[in-house]
Amino acid sequence: MNKKIIIAGGGTGGHIFPAVAIANALRRMQPTIEILFVGAKGKMEMEKVPQAGYNIKGLDIAGFNRSSLIKNIGLPFKLIKSFWQVRSIIKTFQPDAVIGVGGYSSFPVLRFAQTQGIATFIHEANSFAGKSNILLGKNASKIFVATDGMEKFFPANKIMITGNPVRQNIVTNTISRKEGIEFFGLDPAKKTVFVTGGSLGAKGINEAVDAGIPAFTQNDVQLIWQTGKPYAEKASARAAENRNIWANSFITQMEYAYAAADIVISRAGAMSVAELCVVKKPVVFVPFPFAAEDHQTANAQNLVNKQAGLMVKDSEAKEKLVPTVIALARDEQQQHMLRENIGKLAITNADEVVAKEILRIISN
Repeated sequence: MNKKIIIAGGGTGGHIFPAVAIANALRRMQPTIEILFVGAKGKMEMEKVPQAGYNIKGLDIAGFNRSSLIKNIGLPFKLIKSFWQVRSIIKTFQPDAVIGVGGYSSFPVLRFAQTQGIATFIHEANSFAGKSNILLGKNASKIFVATDGMEKFFPANKIMITGNPVRQNIVTNTISRKEGIEFFGLDPAKKTVFVTGGSLGAKGINEAVDAGIPAFTQNDVQLIWQTGKPYAEKASARAAENRNIWANSFITQMEYAYAAADIVISRAGAMSVAELCVVKKPVVFVPFPFAAEDHQTANAQNLVNKQAGLMVKDSEAKEKLVPTVIALARDEQQQHMLRENIGKLAITNADEVVAKEILRIISN
């Protein structure tokens, strides 16, 4: 019998990329498997999932808007409507299992599946679990987590530490530093810092880097700078007047940026952390302070505690970020230690471990 699986969630690349990686692993292990994604209309997954070759159904759902309470007026109606949509999708598709990867759309799908006695699985990417995952965890068949110490959020007997699924092109990257540097038209003799704030950019990081450009130049440090759309114009102007800077709003071929980098400045989203462990780079984390439950600070602190990364608070980035990076660029010993320790945390087969366990449970 062909197995049928629904994967629910999205909203950011940090939810979508692992979901697609799990789907690909399931398909490799069982080529006849039927997979349907469920996401939120108007969100990133509605575009990215079909690009990856999967069908997706969109729900009329939104999250609670903390900045503008008036925008929450329609929220109860959207929730009720989304539950009816979920009911229809599940009754029609009749899945053997539902996997939730986080994001607005995962809650109603898993909640309804649990009322129907369908096996449900949660993938919690962060080291601080989200509220809806904690609620769903009580009745889940299995909860896949990225790090240890998650018993404070979930029943211990349901937890399986798997790490986070990382994109295949990063796991199998064989590009040399020289090739990476040439790709960006920079100088192989200079220390190279890769600055990334995720797909949407990071205001605190961008402003600190911009203010620190003279210091980078004086210390012979060059930049690969992924700015996100809001800062792209400013950064392009800086790059035009400075040979040591390559800047763009988004980098599609991340494997070249990782290959070129001696040091990385990054937010501390779960997927960024997982990728940085795999590529074994010394990192200065600047956690996004407004992430739910401040989970990015928890993610970064987890690595700092293991001497596998450095951290600068977003509120202190303007004063401390560039001096911290330049001091690290001069300290080969510290770079070596950070590389060694972050590399020990790398997990390259999380997608397969998750897929195998799901298939084992639903085949029994």
